[in-house]
Amino acid sequence: MKRLVLLGCFAASAFLTQAQTATTTNTTTTKAAEIIQLKETAYDFGKIQQGRPVTHNFELVNIGKEPLMLENVQASCGCTTPEWSKDAIQAGATTIIKVGYNAASEGPFNKTITITYNNQEHKTLTISGTVYKGPTTSAPVNASLSLLKNN
Repeated sequence: MKRLVLLGCFAASAFLTQAQTATTTNTTTTKAAEIIQLKETAYDFGKIQQGRPVTHNFELVNIGKEPLMLENVQASCGCTTPEWSKDAIQAGATTIIKVGYNAASEGPFNKTITITYNNQEHKTLTISGTVYKGPTTSAPVNASLSLLKNN
């Protein structure tokens, strides 16, 4: 009887070990080879005066062996506008994604831009900074000018 119980425990242990190994093996996925290299993935504009739009160019290199098409470049909100070439990027070639930000609202910002390529692969860019309220007039009023105009 002891042998039968011991044999049953051994068989169950072997079965569970095999099942765990099979599960681990089946969940392993192979990562697609990288075909896009970004010189930088984030840019901080620092302090920006309100009402003054700013832009930054992100450089992208096709490190794959085939031409590459950027399917879409989409910003997280309407205040951020990406511009990119719709032409194929040849192997080893470089292209620019120009990202503009409309500094209309005062305060800190952190926006993302998603690049979609190669049948739904994604890369994300980030821009950030702080918008401060600028002066209400272009220059301070000079009282001396009014004296000169009266003469």
